[in-house]
Amino acid sequence: MSPLNLAQEAHVSIPTVKVPPHPKWPELSTEQRNLLKQRIKKLLKEQDAVLVAHYYTDGSLQDLAEETGGCVADSLEMARFGTEHPARTLVVAGVRFMGETSKILNNEKRVLMPDLNATCSLDESCPAALFSAFCDQYPDHTVVVYANTSAQVKARSDWVVTSGIALPIIRHLTESGKKILWAPDRHLGTYVQKLTDADMIFWPGSCVVHEEFKAVALERMHRLHPDAAVLVHPESPESVVALADVVGSTTALIKAVSTLPNREFIVATDAGILHKMKKVAPEKILLAAPTAGEGATCESCATCPWMAMNSLQNLAEVLENGTNEIYISPDLAEKASIPIRRMLDFAKQMKK
Repeated sequence: MSPLNLAQEAHVSIPTVKVPPHPKWPELSTEQRNLLKQRIKKLLKEQDAVLVAHYYTDGSLQDLAEETGGCVADSLEMARFGTEHPARTLVVAGVRFMGETSKILNNEKRVLMPDLNATCSLDESCPAALFSAFCDQYPDHTVVVYANTSAQVKARSDWVVTSGIALPIIRHLTESGKKILWAPDRHLGTYVQKLTDADMIFWPGSCVVHEEFKAVALERMHRLHPDAAVLVHPESPESVVALADVVGSTTALIKAVSTLPNREFIVATDAGILHKMKKVAPEKILLAAPTAGEGATCESCATCPWMAMNSLQNLAEVLENGTNEIYISPDLAEKASIPIRRMLDFAKQMKK
């Protein structure tokens, strides 16, 4: 029986996620941008704050994080960085679950975000009460949730994983004889199950950005660029993953651009990653994978509208006003930290 059928048999009716329009930020001149960056740098220093940005955010935020001693990374490294950096304030440019994770692991620190409405379709499609009831149906399963979930969902889980570490953790649990309840991204879950033969039941969620990649359009693009390596994030549909030369986390895909000999790459993940790829391999040609299908209005529109809510403008505002602070009760933070730290400890053991 397929993983998706197992999820359907559980009769989970997930809420419809309302996708916001992409925010339209005012165009900044070079002078305005430089002045704004200088103001933010001054505020970060005055407030003993460090900026942590995800690869999918605007390139100007990624550059600023690196210039100020912060971090540009995937969600696993963002979480690790926040626990190890001595700054009293963490400013998280990304989506809400990333800010929550920083607060869970650093409950004594102040955690700010440019926009608290910057959420995630996976998080939104997996409300805690509905998920908890789903888990109750399978008491003999180990609950593994993707990092793209709320603090409450993490607190209900046994393990938290990111795309970069999901495969070895599921392989470890499978070798230990565990049955897995997986949430919320069914595409990543399907990918992991195929490589591990794990006994898994799936929550039927998906990412609104990665869901839009189309295999037929990707094949068409590859025919036009036959020497290009196809890089795919495993949140993409199975038919798209099947066409990949490399499947992996954002960090793995960035590494592939710099290490593979190909001159051209077709990249199937959020277009924000292209900024970092261009920096590590400026000589390479990067092509955004197509999301176009029947009735499509653009060839490739793979940009997360919630990630786009982060900007230099609202970053400066949040530092000046002290607004948009993440609050998580100590009790909830303690419960949610257990599966996250389990993941971080597992990652440490892998490096030994």
